[in-house]
Amino acid sequence: MTAYSLLDLVPVVQGGSVAQSLANAADLARHAESLGFTRYWVAEHHGMAGIASAATSVVIAHVGQATSTIRIGAGGIMLPNHAPLVIAEQFGTLDALFPGRIDLGLGRAPGSDMKVARAIRRTLESDANEFPRDVMELQSYFADDGQTGIRAVPGAGAKVDLWILGSSLFGAQLAAALGLPYAFASHFAPGLLDEAIDVYRRNFRPSAALEKPHVMLGFNVFAADTDEEAELLASSQQQAFVALRTNQPIQLPPPVAGYRASLGPHAAILDQVLSASAVGSPETVTRRIGDFIARTGADELMIASAMYDHDARKRSLAITAEVMRGLGNPPPEGEVAGAA
Repeated sequence: MTAYSLLDLVPVVQGGSVAQSLANAADLARHAESLGFTRYWVAEHHGMAGIASAATSVVIAHVGQATSTIRIGAGGIMLPNHAPLVIAEQFGTLDALFPGRIDLGLGRAPGSDMKVARAIRRTLESDANEFPRDVMELQSYFADDGQTGIRAVPGAGAKVDLWILGSSLFGAQLAAALGLPYAFASHFAPGLLDEAIDVYRRNFRPSAALEKPHVMLGFNVFAADTDEEAELLASSQQQAFVALRTNQPIQLPPPVAGYRASLGPHAAILDQVLSASAVGSPETVTRRIGDFIARTGADELMIASAMYDHDARKRSLAITAEVMRGLGNPPPEGEVAGAA
């Protein structure tokens, strides 16, 4: 069976506010919990007008208060932006508040540009080994093994599930070497998907955290009662993605009928980078998700679905959950357990 989870960038829509986006995040997490989603993650991005999850650990705490069983966490924290001790303290605090529910996905991208990175007071000029060292330092704080000579309080002894994130082979190799679950960003960077899965599974070393490989794959779902309605809903994210790729990031815009067709030949580029997607009716979504799972053998899908209309997004998630159950994923009984 393939588990299903939710990635929320806490989008700020045009004409909306950060306050409303955060209220929507709590409501969406409650909704995902009721539908049997395994986990709800938010991601660290900085300097982007359309994303309200920059203070990632604060947003996780906000969502934790609104839910009771679903796992909550970061997908992810961009570790080059932070001292590992600070992240150990933040997520140790979250574990104390919401024991047994906290995930910490770690990425090595900055989640920002050079100007914002300097404002965070971290540098992007580092050697290739710095990220693995930071991950192992973070593991040491949680394990409270004394290797750093510093005790994280809170953090020492926290039961936080660590994940390695990536869109290249680097993350796959690191996750395999450390025996950690691996999440691949195929929802916006699918180019090395098959190779990364192979590298991770082939080189995986069992660890105290994980006995066998666990692959989570990002996948966009825009589901509605008809294909036409779903295509319209998806156009908001398509517009935002094109704006981001042309260095003109915007708040999430209203849907535009016929937007993809209006791009002409450039639509092929959009189709390529968003190829890990299902846009359509329940029947269309079932076929697309089923084909993707059959091709990749994914242990878990991390569903991404930024929509301008909050209620339409909730409806899309309900369809997605129904599809996943139909593909052999019954709703969980009682508390949802973590994968790692």
